[in-house]
Amino acid sequence: MEPNVRFWITERQSFIRRFLQWTELLDPTNLVVSIEKIEKSRQLLLTNEDASMRDLEDQRVKDAWKRSLSTVHPDNSKLIPVPFRPAALLPFTAPMIFFSMLSVKSLKSLILPQISFYTYTTAFNIVNGNASYNRRLHESVLLGTGVIASSSFFGLFPRLLQMRLNHVLLKKALPVVILTHISAMNVVAARSLEPIRGIEVMDKEGNVMGYSRKAGTKAVKDTATSRVVLFGTSAFIPEVFSHFFVRTQFFRQYPWSLWTFKLSCTVLVMGLMVPVSFSMFPQIERIQCSELEKEIQSATEETELFYNRGV
Repeated sequence: MEPNVRFWITERQSFIRRFLQWTELLDPTNLVVSIEKIEKSRQLLLTNEDASMRDLEDQRVKDAWKRSLSTVHPDNSKLIPVPFRPAALLPFTAPMIFFSMLSVKSLKSLILPQISFYTYTTAFNIVNGNASYNRRLHESVLLGTGVIASSSFFGLFPRLLQMRLNHVLLKKALPVVILTHISAMNVVAARSLEPIRGIEVMDKEGNVMGYSRKAGTKAVKDTATSRVVLFGTSAFIPEVFSHFFVRTQFFRQYPWSLWTFKLSCTVLVMGLMVPVSFSMFPQIERIQCSELEKEIQSATEETELFYNRGV
């Protein structure tokens, strides 16, 4: 069995344990770890099936799990490209969200931040989604291109309305609402093949019982929910804090400080919300067999099966 799948199935973790786990996996050093070290870590885990993350006495085992879980896709055992590893989400998207939320007088100023943001998140969602079903490269490219174009359009078009609004509260709230909704729809669209073709469901030993469209639908829905929490909160809280900051004496003396304050606030909030959103649902989720297709129910006597939700 793939070590990462084995880990997430056997380590039945609460939200707090998953949160603490993700704070380690989101360590930026996981972006620069060498392929040689990853391969050695994988070899250690493959030859030691009883290895557990709780083996704190053995630092080698703990480091091996950290490298494996943060750099290797659990469905195909392939290395995740460095820019799209979970630890890369914060440094890439925080500046994009900051620039996307700025008040501008011209729509042209928003085009680059919006397109950059939705291009990156679309690629991130496709790379880190479930990869157990049959998907060709050209399908991913065409799907990704369409999702980027549609997300950017629906993200930019309502901002035209915002520029014509005179109501201060609506002008502040509309960009947050747009970003939150489009981020969720981006996940649904980028991973739309999972509910259509179905994803692998397996027993606790890793034996594949079949491909389930219902499991694919649930995986996409849960991940979209986590993105709503992540990007909605990361956009909303800096706006609230900035609203009060501009009323302070410090801002009146140093108007330029608003940019620094808002960027710092965005990074800090996202730094907390990334592990929170990743921890909302288990990486390998359980689903009752009775909720799946009849052909899968007839193929096993297990009462619950497992599937990779993706990140």
